[in-house]
Amino acid sequence: MRTAIVGCGKVAHLHAAALARLPESEFVAVCDADGARARAFAERYSVRAFDDCAEMLRSADVEALVVCTPHPLHAAPAIVAAEAGVHVLVEKPLAASVADCDAMIAAARRSGVVLAVVSQRRFFEPVARMKQAIDAGKLGTPVLGAVTMYSWRDEAYYRSDPWRGSWDTEGGGVLINQSPHHIDILLWLMGPVVEVVGRWANLNHPYVEVEDTAVAVLRFASGGLGSIVVSVSQRPGIYTKIHVHGSNGASVGAETDTGATFIAGVSEAVAAPFNDIWTIPGEDSRLEFAFEPARYHELQVRDFLRAAIERRAPAVTAEEGRAVVAVIESIYRS
Repeated sequence: MRTAIVGCGKVAHLHAAALARLPESEFVAVCDADGARARAFAERYSVRAFDDCAEMLRSADVEALVVCTPHPLHAAPAIVAAEAGVHVLVEKPLAASVADCDAMIAAARRSGVVLAVVSQRRFFEPVARMKQAIDAGKLGTPVLGAVTMYSWRDEAYYRSDPWRGSWDTEGGGVLINQSPHHIDILLWLMGPVVEVVGRWANLNHPYVEVEDTAVAVLRFASGGLGSIVVSVSQRPGIYTKIHVHGSNGASVGAETDTGATFIAGVSEAVAAPFNDIWTIPGEDSRLEFAFEPARYHELQVRDFLRAAIERRAPAVTAEEGRAVVAVIESIYRS
């Protein structure tokens, strides 16, 4: 498929590398509102540069688009692409509001294109192992799930891009930026949420508007309960974990990030995720997995392209992305 990227920031390089390598992709173009940045990015990957997304889609005959713009700007290019019959993969979160998610999903349905959202940590082997155990009934029914993120972002991080730290241009803080991956995994493992009570605060980042810490209690449609405790206020970053406990007393969990959560284009040495809790009788509590951080983006990009080619649902659907945004929006409203 002829592929392109809109938004030439840090995370776009992970997608560009995947699009340049994958046999399902012919990487042809990039677009950014900053024409100079688009040209520099395009030169690096030997593709065409544009500063208008609709023009890029037409002129480069794009078939699949990856959206890497700031969160509040996800909807516009996704809708333009869908209306042009172009398949769309959106970096997390799907959008900064449920209303934008709904508009994107409606456009994709009208055109019959694949709309997917990035949640590459689902592909981490310790996380996939949790899903397999739950699906096999090894926990009975999942009755309690928890996401805990003790991470860190310094002032330089927020100054690194002008859109960071503002409600208008980022759409929120730790919830909308650092947490969507882990909230997605929690919903993937526990099922739909029917009730949310939450609180958020800015505890030690006075130079930004948005929250650096949030907590929430969830009730799932299954009757199970859940908790979300996420923060980027722990220097230098401790860990991020997802745990699920079953009706039969068994528990499984994964530490997906050790230290501060990964920053695309910035983080270098990244510790491998591992199963930090595993009490299923007769099974090893901790297994070793090979870990290459960029590989998981590539796995998801490939799944998206294969879904478009095969006309099937992608591994992480837009509807699942909407569910994450709905939880986040509900915490803000609560």
